[in-house]
Amino acid sequence: MKHFPLHVLGLMSGTSLDGLDLCLARFNRDGSSRWTFDILAAETFPYSPAWTQKLQQAHTLGAFDFVALHRQYGAFLGEQAASFLRGKNLRADCVASHGHTVFHQPQRGVTFQLGDGAALAAAADMPVVSDFRSLDVALGGQGAPLVPIGDRMLFAAYDRCLNLGGFANISFEQDGQRVAFDVCPCNIALNALSRLLGEPYDSGGALAAQGSVSSALLDELNALDFYAQRGAKSLGREWVEEVFLKKIAAHAISAHDRLRTVCEHIAMQVARCARGGTMLATGGGAFNAFLMQRIAKLSPCRAVIPDAQIVNFKEALIFAFLGTLYVSNEVNTLASATGAKRNSIGGSLVKG
Repeated sequence: MKHFPLHVLGLMSGTSLDGLDLCLARFNRDGSSRWTFDILAAETFPYSPAWTQKLQQAHTLGAFDFVALHRQYGAFLGEQAASFLRGKNLRADCVASHGHTVFHQPQRGVTFQLGDGAALAAAADMPVVSDFRSLDVALGGQGAPLVPIGDRMLFAAYDRCLNLGGFANISFEQDGQRVAFDVCPCNIALNALSRLLGEPYDSGGALAAQGSVSSALLDELNALDFYAQRGAKSLGREWVEEVFLKKIAAHAISAHDRLRTVCEHIAMQVARCARGGTMLATGGGAFNAFLMQRIAKLSPCRAVIPDAQIVNFKEALIFAFLGTLYVSNEVNTLASATGAKRNSIGGSLVKG
Protein backbone atom coordinates (compact mmCIF):
# COMPACT_ATOMS: atom_id res chain seq x y z
CA MET A 1 0.00 0.00 0.00
CA LYS A 2 3.05 2.26 0.09
CA HIS A 3 2.25 4.79 -2.61
CA PHE A 4 1.79 8.51 -2.33
CA PRO A 5 -0.37 10.35 -1.84
CA LEU A 6 -2.18 8.13 0.67
CA HIS A 7 -5.81 8.74 1.58
CA VAL A 8 -6.47 7.53 5.14
CA LEU A 9 -9.62 7.81 7.22
CA GLY A 10 -8.89 8.36 10.91
CA LEU A 11 -11.46 7.36 13.54
CA MET A 12 -11.28 8.71 17.08
CA SER A 13 -13.54 8.15 20.07
CA GLY A 14 -12.51 10.14 23.13
CA THR A 15 -12.93 9.24 26.78
CA SER A 16 -15.42 12.07 27.25
CA LEU A 17 -17.87 10.32 24.86
CA ASP A 18 -18.52 13.45 22.78
CA GLY A 19 -19.00 11.22 19.75
CA LEU A 20 -17.08 9.53 16.94
CA ASP A 21 -14.72 11.78 14.98
CA LEU A 22 -13.98 10.85 11.36
CA CYS A 23 -11.27 12.64 9.39
CA LEU A 24 -10.24 11.75 5.84
CA ALA A 25 -6.84 13.18 5.00
CA ARG A 26 -4.44 13.04 2.07
CA PHE A 27 -0.80 12.60 3.11
CA ASN A 28 2.14 13.25 0.85
CA ARG A 29 5.85 14.00 0.96
CA ASP A 30 7.73 16.84 -0.63
CA GLY A 31 11.24 16.63 -2.05
CA SER A 32 12.83 16.88 1.40
CA SER A 33 10.77 13.91 2.67
CA ARG A 34 8.72 16.30 4.83
CA TRP A 35 5.14 15.19 5.35
CA THR A 36 2.27 17.37 4.22
CA PHE A 37 -1.46 16.85 4.67
CA ASP A 38 -4.83 18.08 3.46
CA ILE A 39 -8.08 17.38 5.29
CA LEU A 40 -10.57 16.31 2.61
CA ALA A 41 -13.58 15.82 4.88
CA ALA A 42 -14.27 15.59 8.59
CA GLU A 43 -17.36 15.05 10.70
CA THR A 44 -18.44 14.09 14.21
CA PHE A 45 -21.24 11.56 14.73
CA PRO A 46 -22.73 11.97 18.20
CA TYR A 47 -23.39 8.68 19.96
CA SER A 48 -26.99 7.63 20.43
CA PRO A 49 -28.11 7.28 24.07
CA ALA A 50 -27.91 3.49 23.60
CA TRP A 51 -24.29 3.60 22.42
CA THR A 52 -23.33 6.09 25.12
CA GLN A 53 -24.70 3.72 27.74
CA LYS A 54 -22.96 0.70 26.21
CA LEU A 55 -19.58 2.46 26.15
CA GLN A 56 -20.00 3.90 29.65
CA GLN A 57 -20.79 0.46 31.07
CA ALA A 58 -18.34 -1.60 28.99
CA HIS A 59 -15.90 -2.01 31.89
CA THR A 60 -18.60 -3.69 34.01
CA LEU A 61 -19.38 -6.50 31.54
CA GLY A 62 -18.50 -10.16 31.89
CA ALA A 63 -15.93 -11.67 29.53
CA PHE A 64 -18.31 -13.02 26.87
CA ASP A 65 -20.45 -9.89 26.73
CA PHE A 66 -17.34 -7.71 26.58
CA VAL A 67 -15.94 -9.63 23.61
CA ALA A 68 -19.33 -9.47 21.91
CA LEU A 69 -19.44 -5.69 22.41
CA HIS A 70 -15.87 -5.41 21.07
CA ARG A 71 -17.00 -7.00 17.79
CA GLN A 72 -20.33 -5.13 17.72
CA TYR A 73 -18.60 -1.78 18.18
CA GLY A 74 -16.03 -2.68 15.52
CA ALA A 75 -18.85 -3.36 13.07
CA PHE A 76 -20.50 -0.08 14.06
CA LEU A 77 -17.26 1.79 13.34
CA GLY A 78 -16.96 0.10 9.97
CA GLU A 79 -20.53 0.99 9.06
CA GLN A 80 -19.94 4.63 10.03
CA ALA A 81 -16.72 4.74 7.99
CA ALA A 82 -18.39 3.29 4.89
CA SER A 83 -21.41 5.59 5.23
CA PHE A 84 -19.20 8.65 5.69
CA LEU A 85 -17.18 7.94 2.54
CA ARG A 86 -20.20 6.93 0.48
CA GLY A 87 -22.16 10.02 1.50
CA LYS A 88 -19.33 12.31 0.39
CA ASN A 89 -18.43 10.28 -2.72
CA LEU A 90 -14.85 9.87 -1.48
CA ARG A 91 -12.46 6.95 -1.18
CA ALA A 92 -9.77 5.89 1.26
CA ASP A 93 -6.80 3.54 1.00
CA CYS A 94 -7.38 2.38 4.56
CA VAL A 95 -8.96 3.19 7.91
CA ALA A 96 -6.90 3.97 11.02
CA SER A 97 -9.01 3.45 14.14
CA HIS A 98 -8.11 4.46 17.66
CA GLY A 99 -11.11 2.64 19.13
CA HIS A 100 -12.67 3.54 22.47
CA THR A 101 -10.49 3.14 25.54
CA VAL A 102 -12.11 1.00 28.24
CA PHE A 103 -9.11 -0.05 30.33
CA HIS A 104 -5.81 1.78 30.62
CA GLN A 105 -3.45 0.57 33.35
CA PRO A 106 -0.03 0.43 31.69
CA GLN A 107 1.67 -0.10 35.06
CA ARG A 108 -0.01 -3.52 34.98
CA GLY A 109 0.70 -4.03 31.29
CA VAL A 110 -2.93 -3.48 30.34
CA THR A 111 -4.58 -1.18 27.81
CA PHE A 112 -7.68 -2.00 25.78
CA GLN A 113 -9.45 -0.07 23.07
CA LEU A 114 -12.90 -1.37 22.13
CA GLY A 115 -13.57 -1.83 18.40
CA ASP A 116 -12.45 -5.09 16.79
CA GLY A 117 -10.34 -4.40 13.70
CA ALA A 118 -11.55 -7.50 11.83
CA ALA A 119 -15.21 -6.60 12.34
CA LEU A 120 -14.44 -3.03 11.29
CA ALA A 121 -12.65 -4.15 8.12
CA ALA A 122 -15.48 -6.51 7.20
CA ALA A 123 -18.11 -3.79 7.62
CA ALA A 124 -16.08 -1.07 5.88
CA ASP A 125 -14.78 -3.41 3.15
CA MET A 126 -11.29 -1.93 3.26
CA PRO A 127 -7.97 -2.42 5.10
CA VAL A 128 -7.90 -1.32 8.74
CA VAL A 129 -5.08 -0.46 11.12
CA SER A 130 -6.13 -0.54 14.78
CA ASP A 131 -4.84 -1.44 18.27
CA PHE A 132 -2.15 1.24 18.18
CA ARG A 133 -1.25 1.14 21.90
CA SER A 134 -0.64 -2.51 22.78
CA LEU A 135 2.88 -2.92 21.39
CA ASP A 136 4.16 0.14 23.23
CA VAL A 137 2.72 -1.16 26.53
CA ALA A 138 4.35 -4.56 25.85
CA LEU A 139 7.63 -2.67 25.42
CA GLY A 140 7.25 -1.15 28.88
CA GLY A 141 5.69 2.13 27.75
CA GLN A 142 2.56 3.96 28.73
CA GLY A 143 0.89 3.31 25.39
CA ALA A 144 0.20 7.06 25.46
CA PRO A 145 0.37 9.70 24.31
CA LEU A 146 0.69 8.62 20.67
CA VAL A 147 -0.11 11.97 19.06
CA PRO A 148 3.37 13.53 19.60
CA ILE A 149 4.89 12.09 16.44
CA GLY A 150 2.14 13.88 14.52
CA ASP A 151 2.81 17.05 16.49
CA ARG A 152 6.47 16.83 15.50
CA MET A 153 5.94 16.04 11.81
CA LEU A 154 2.73 17.95 11.01
CA PHE A 155 2.67 20.87 13.49
CA ALA A 156 6.35 21.72 13.93
CA ALA A 157 5.63 25.46 13.63
CA TYR A 158 4.46 25.52 17.27
CA ASP A 159 6.72 25.29 20.33
CA ARG A 160 4.16 23.20 22.20
CA CYS A 161 1.02 21.28 21.31
CA LEU A 162 -1.68 21.11 23.97
CA ASN A 163 -4.73 18.89 23.57
CA LEU A 164 -7.70 19.57 25.85
CA GLY A 165 -9.74 16.42 25.35
CA GLY A 166 -10.97 13.95 27.93
CA PHE A 167 -7.49 14.42 29.37
CA ALA A 168 -5.16 17.34 28.83
CA ASN A 169 -1.85 16.30 27.29
CA ILE A 170 1.09 18.22 25.94
CA SER A 171 4.11 17.60 23.73
CA PHE A 172 7.23 19.61 22.89
CA GLU A 173 10.85 19.26 21.78
CA GLN A 174 13.46 18.94 24.52
CA ASP A 175 17.12 18.16 23.90
CA GLY A 176 16.36 16.86 20.42
CA GLN A 177 13.58 14.53 21.55
CA ARG A 178 9.80 14.84 21.51
CA VAL A 179 8.65 14.80 25.12
CA ALA A 180 4.98 14.27 25.94
CA PHE A 181 2.71 13.25 28.78
CA ASP A 182 -0.80 13.52 30.13
CA VAL A 183 -1.14 16.71 32.16
CA CYS A 184 -4.39 16.18 34.09
CA PRO A 185 -8.04 15.23 33.64
CA CYS A 186 -9.95 17.72 31.52
CA ASN A 187 -13.31 17.17 29.81
CA ILE A 188 -13.80 13.75 31.38
CA ALA A 189 -14.04 15.52 34.74
CA LEU A 190 -15.71 18.75 33.59
CA ASN A 191 -18.44 16.82 31.78
CA ALA A 192 -19.09 14.60 34.81
CA LEU A 193 -19.51 17.70 36.99
CA SER A 194 -21.69 19.43 34.38
CA ARG A 195 -24.06 16.47 34.39
CA LEU A 196 -24.75 17.20 38.07
CA LEU A 197 -26.30 20.46 36.81
CA GLY A 198 -28.30 18.72 34.10
CA GLU A 199 -25.97 19.66 31.24
CA PRO A 200 -23.87 17.25 29.12
CA TYR A 201 -20.96 19.71 29.15
CA ASP A 202 -20.14 23.24 30.29
CA SER A 203 -20.69 25.30 27.13
CA GLY A 204 -18.05 28.04 26.98
CA GLY A 205 -17.30 27.51 30.67
CA ALA A 206 -20.42 29.50 31.63
CA LEU A 207 -21.24 27.20 34.55
CA ALA A 208 -17.71 27.29 35.95
CA ALA A 209 -17.66 31.09 35.66
CA GLN A 210 -20.57 31.25 38.12
CA GLY A 211 -18.61 29.46 40.82
CA SER A 212 -15.77 30.28 43.19
CA VAL A 213 -12.49 28.48 43.74
CA SER A 214 -12.33 26.23 46.78
CA SER A 215 -8.79 26.67 48.04
CA ALA A 216 -9.00 23.49 50.11
CA LEU A 217 -10.09 21.34 47.15
CA LEU A 218 -7.63 23.03 44.80
CA ASP A 219 -4.75 22.29 47.17
CA GLU A 220 -5.80 18.64 47.46
CA LEU A 221 -6.05 18.19 43.70
CA ASN A 222 -2.68 19.83 43.07
CA ALA A 223 -1.12 17.57 45.72
CA LEU A 224 -2.18 14.30 44.05
CA ASP A 225 0.72 11.88 43.58
CA PHE A 226 0.37 11.83 39.77
CA TYR A 227 1.65 15.40 39.51
CA ALA A 228 4.88 14.56 41.31
CA GLN A 229 5.75 11.86 38.76
CA ARG A 230 8.40 12.71 36.20
CA GLY A 231 8.91 11.42 32.68
CA ALA A 232 6.34 9.58 30.56
CA LYS A 233 3.01 9.24 32.33
CA SER A 234 -0.61 8.75 31.34
CA LEU A 235 -4.04 8.74 32.92
CA GLY A 236 -7.08 6.49 32.52
CA ARG A 237 -10.76 6.49 33.34
CA GLU A 238 -10.13 4.27 36.36
CA TRP A 239 -7.92 6.86 38.11
CA VAL A 240 -10.41 9.64 37.45
CA GLU A 241 -13.28 7.67 38.94
CA GLU A 242 -11.41 6.15 41.86
CA VAL A 243 -9.22 9.10 42.86
CA PHE A 244 -9.99 12.43 41.19
CA LEU A 245 -13.79 12.53 41.31
CA LYS A 246 -13.91 10.95 44.76
CA LYS A 247 -11.60 13.69 46.05
CA ILE A 248 -14.00 16.29 44.63
CA ALA A 249 -17.13 14.56 46.00
CA ALA A 250 -15.69 14.65 49.51
CA HIS A 251 -16.03 18.45 49.57
CA ALA A 252 -19.44 19.85 50.47
CA ILE A 253 -19.42 22.67 47.93
CA SER A 254 -21.75 23.55 45.05
CA ALA A 255 -21.44 22.00 41.59
CA HIS A 256 -20.57 25.44 40.21
CA ASP A 257 -17.73 25.77 42.73
CA ARG A 258 -16.49 22.30 41.82
CA LEU A 259 -16.41 23.21 38.13
CA ARG A 260 -14.66 26.49 38.86
CA THR A 261 -12.06 24.78 41.02
CA VAL A 262 -11.34 22.07 38.45
CA CYS A 263 -10.94 24.71 35.73
CA GLU A 264 -8.39 26.47 37.93
CA HIS A 265 -6.65 23.16 38.57
CA ILE A 266 -6.40 22.42 34.84
CA ALA A 267 -5.04 25.91 34.12
CA MET A 268 -2.45 25.59 36.89
CA GLN A 269 -1.27 22.17 35.73
CA VAL A 270 -1.00 23.35 32.11
CA ALA A 271 0.99 26.38 33.30
CA ARG A 272 3.45 24.09 35.09
CA CYS A 273 4.26 22.45 31.73
CA ALA A 274 4.43 25.62 29.66
CA ARG A 275 7.42 27.79 28.91
CA GLY A 276 7.72 30.60 26.37
CA GLY A 277 6.78 30.67 22.71
CA THR A 278 3.58 29.49 21.08
CA MET A 279 1.29 26.69 22.22
CA LEU A 280 -1.22 25.15 19.82
CA ALA A 281 -4.44 24.43 21.73
CA THR A 282 -6.88 21.88 20.30
CA GLY A 283 -9.58 19.50 21.51
CA GLY A 284 -13.03 20.32 22.84
CA GLY A 285 -11.58 22.26 25.77
CA ALA A 286 -10.26 24.89 23.36
CA PHE A 287 -13.87 26.00 22.90
CA ASN A 288 -14.24 26.49 26.67
CA ALA A 289 -13.66 30.24 26.68
CA PHE A 290 -13.47 30.47 30.46
CA LEU A 291 -10.89 27.68 30.70
CA MET A 292 -8.81 29.24 27.93
CA GLN A 293 -8.91 32.60 29.75
CA ARG A 294 -7.53 30.97 32.88
CA ILE A 295 -4.82 29.16 30.90
CA ALA A 296 -3.84 32.41 29.16
CA LYS A 297 -3.72 34.19 32.53
CA LEU A 298 -1.46 31.64 34.21
CA SER A 299 0.71 30.33 31.36
CA PRO A 300 3.83 32.01 29.94
CA CYS A 301 3.07 30.55 26.50
CA ARG A 302 0.93 32.34 23.93
CA ALA A 303 -1.95 29.96 23.27
CA VAL A 304 -2.98 29.72 19.61
CA ILE A 305 -6.40 28.28 18.76
CA PRO A 306 -6.42 27.19 15.09
CA ASP A 307 -9.43 26.91 12.82
CA ALA A 308 -12.35 24.84 14.11
CA GLN A 309 -11.56 21.88 11.85
CA ILE A 310 -8.11 21.42 13.38
CA VAL A 311 -9.44 22.02 16.91
CA ASN A 312 -12.11 19.37 16.48
CA PHE A 313 -10.31 16.78 14.38
CA LYS A 314 -6.59 17.02 15.15
CA GLU A 315 -6.55 13.71 17.03
CA ALA A 316 -8.50 11.88 14.31
CA LEU A 317 -6.16 13.46 11.75
CA ILE A 318 -3.08 12.26 13.62
CA PHE A 319 -4.44 8.75 14.02
CA ALA A 320 -4.90 8.76 10.25
CA PHE A 321 -1.23 9.79 10.09
CA LEU A 322 -0.24 6.96 12.47
CA GLY A 323 -1.98 4.58 10.08
CA THR A 324 -0.10 6.17 7.18
CA LEU A 325 3.22 5.61 8.94
CA TYR A 326 2.23 2.02 9.76
CA VAL A 327 1.47 1.07 6.15
CA SER A 328 4.68 2.89 5.12
CA ASN A 329 6.60 0.67 7.61
CA GLU A 330 7.85 3.70 9.54
CA VAL A 331 8.03 4.42 13.26
CA ASN A 332 4.76 5.82 14.57
CA THR A 333 5.33 5.61 18.34
CA LEU A 334 8.04 7.59 20.12
CA ALA A 335 9.66 6.03 23.19
CA SER A 336 10.65 9.52 24.37
CA ALA A 337 6.92 10.25 24.77
CA THR A 338 5.73 6.92 26.16
CA GLY A 339 8.70 5.68 28.18
CA ALA A 340 9.00 2.41 26.22
CA LYS A 341 12.36 0.72 25.74
CA ARG A 342 12.42 1.71 22.04
CA ASN A 343 10.49 3.38 19.26
CA SER A 344 8.05 1.10 17.47
CA ILE A 345 5.56 0.69 14.65
CA GLY A 346 2.39 0.18 16.64
CA GLY A 347 -0.83 -1.22 15.29
CA SER A 348 -2.40 -4.30 13.72
CA LEU A 349 -3.40 -4.51 10.07
CA VAL A 350 -6.44 -6.36 8.78
CA LYS A 351 -6.40 -6.28 5.00
CA GLY A 352 -10.14 -6.75 4.61
